[in-house]
Amino acid sequence: MDTPEAAAPPTVVLLLQMGGPATVADVRPFLRSLLSDPAILAAPAFVRIPLARLIAWKRAPHVALQYHAIGGSPIGTTTARQAAALEAALASAGRPMPVRVAMRYVEPRAATALKDVAALGARRLVLLPLYPQHSRTTTGSSVDEVRSLVPRLCPGVDVVEIPDWADHAGYIQALAATVARALDDVPTALRDRTRLLFSAHGLPVRYVAAGDRYPDRIAATVSAVLARLGDAAPPATTCYQSRVGPVKWLVPSTETAIREAAADGVKALVVVPVAFVSDHLETLYEIEVTYRDLARRAGIEAFVRVPALNDDVLLTRALADIVAQAMDRQP
Repeated sequence: MDTPEAAAPPTVVLLLQMGGPATVADVRPFLRSLLSDPAILAAPAFVRIPLARLIAWKRAPHVALQYHAIGGSPIGTTTARQAAALEAALASAGRPMPVRVAMRYVEPRAATALKDVAALGARRLVLLPLYPQHSRTTTGSSVDEVRSLVPRLCPGVDVVEIPDWADHAGYIQALAATVARALDDVPTALRDRTRLLFSAHGLPVRYVAAGDRYPDRIAATVSAVLARLGDAAPPATTCYQSRVGPVKWLVPSTETAIREAAADGVKALVVVPVAFVSDHLETLYEIEVTYRDLARRAGIEAFVRVPALNDDVLLTRALADIVAQAMDRQP
């Protein structure tokens, strides 16, 4: 008979995601938690914490209206489905591993997830960020939080990091397939006046100046997708959305890219949420509502939002392969 230790799973996969407010009532606590992160708001704690509370208090009513319009963030339920699908895919591939979720700013937070990992008796923990392109503000922040908690909550567990998968072949295949389907939705008469907009979440320029390679990794994804699409790809622009505050952000902004496309005579826009693997406020409201309206007013006749990959089977296969490759590199 196996002992409990022998029966315990040796490895657990932990999906890292930022999370989002499931209800309007969750908006202010979510914003406060987000802005309290030193990777997001670089300031001493005695400045950052009060400032986070103030900004959250001021922005919450406006942001709550947006979340109300989309029925709350679906990122929690989507990530749960991604975890279940990945666990099933790993089991089918002969690599049975429990898959858990750690959200950065809402429950289940890293501490909650790690208590579950400890209860499972894991000896190895694979950190898989659901941010394909590494940035210190996303992957870096999530990994740092987990690593700070592991010695106390999961002592002795070996941590394996997967820092980036911006140009993984399976991910590129999945993303290119969704773009190809979206291009088919463009009216035939407008296909010679179509432009792809690869819209990534913005990042303040100061992070790039300090060495953050996020725009390079976005460029790697875009280049690989365009290569996969080949001659089917119309002209493309990479742009950045979701800017907040007066600091300098990466350019061009998605708003600017839309206006420039219209000025160039483009009549159809296909907008690809390149840094997002789950639909949430940035895709369902910022792109679908705000940018669609901007494009209409600018004279764009057809506006197609490419859905995030969510629980697409090709994404699941890609994630399973990413985990398998990480495990195969271990001694």
